Amino acid sequence: MIDFARVQKELQECTRDMEASGIRVSPKGDTLARLIGTIPGPIGTPYEGGTFQIDISLPDGYPFEPPKMQFATKVWHPNISSQSGAICLDILKDQWSPALTLKTALLSVQALLSAPEPDDPQDAVVAQQYLQDYQTFVGTARYWTETFAKASSLGVEEKVQKLVEMGFTEALVRSALEAVGGDENLALERLCSG
Repeated sequence: MIDFARVQKELQECTRDMEASGIRVSPKGDTLARLIGTIPGPIGTPYEGGTFQIDISLPDGYPFEPPKMQFATKVWHPNISSQSGAICLDILKDQWSPALTLKTALLSVQALLSAPEPDDPQDAVVAQQYLQDYQTFVGTARYWTETFAKASSLGVEEKVQKLVEMGFTEALVRSALEAVGGDENLALERLCSG
């Protein structure tokens, strides 16, 4: 059984530290078992300036089993599938410990963006490019960041804020925006129709 009291505490911790870390975690719908994490692209990397969303599913055994995480934002990286967003990271598998939190896991994912491990790839094509043609890798990673991690996240927080100010809950607003691909007017229609 998921320890929901712990999850609630972890979400509060993330909210408290959001200004400093840039990491945020919020419920994806009306359950705490499905969450969405947001991490900023690390400075000094091709991911700088991007905002990356990560789908988080908590297994029944959480926190004794690791959360399942995968990138919802497309990213060009040797340890992240360019197709599915699957992440190759030891703490999300056999190195997980109940002492770790969603925030520390997301910080580790963010660190992975800074320090790829091409010898243990999730995406062999990206890893090969990283090892054999680093400049092309950097250019492709930067292009994907510009294309997928900036446009889709541009103004999302402002849209959420505006709709929350109209009296809707943040969780409802986020799921409505997600369902309509970020279109504020369609999200408002969806929220009003119930």
